[in-house]
Amino acid sequence: MEDPDVRRLQLWRTVLGIVAWVGLMVTYKAVVSADDVKAMADDRLDQSWSSVLVLVCTFPVVVGGFTAAARAGLRRVYLRRALRSFGAVVAIMASMGTSALAMAPESAGLRDAVGLPGKIAIGVLCLWSVGFALYGIGLSLVHVFRTADIHEVVPPVLAGVLVWEMALLDVVTGAYTQVPGAARAVFILGAPLTVTALSWWELRRLRRHHGLTIRNALGR
Repeated sequence: MEDPDVRRLQLWRTVLGIVAWVGLMVTYKAVVSADDVKAMADDRLDQSWSSVLVLVCTFPVVVGGFTAAARAGLRRVYLRRALRSFGAVVAIMASMGTSALAMAPESAGLRDAVGLPGKIAIGVLCLWSVGFALYGIGLSLVHVFRTADIHEVVPPVLAGVLVWEMALLDVVTGAYTQVPGAARAVFILGAPLTVTALSWWELRRLRRHHGLTIRNALGR
């Protein structure tokens, strides 16, 4: 089931989050040169990749808990549906691993052995893998690894858990140290509070417009 309003709001949530992050970096003079722009882009990519890695770790816990809490007749159905989401996880990890392995120093001998045509083929494969991975990272953060294929109530729950984990990770790693304390606290807490509100709204909309709740999803 696709709800265009929910999907649009999820996309806007992601876009506005990036805009707010760029605004914060510029406002507090984290960007003053071309090198800073590159560093900022690299930092944002690292954060997005970290989000995906946290999501990969959180995914089996939340989905496993959801499946275990469901009635026996539904567990097999949800586990079968989870294979699609698991496939999305494997595809992203494989695409990142392909480019990293192909360009690793340990693969220099293989690159030399295949000659120029082989190097061109490897280069094209790496470009495709990186592009696929970046596209997949974006989709995974917006659509939460297609977990709506398991059940429509799973994405808002998983997104809410993920965003609080990322906020905790920012606190532990000391992210945004160049930003004053009050602004840093607002920015770190802004994402989880906003996503939690969006997740609540999405669950409420699913209940009101489609009759879907966590309780009936579990067969309780």
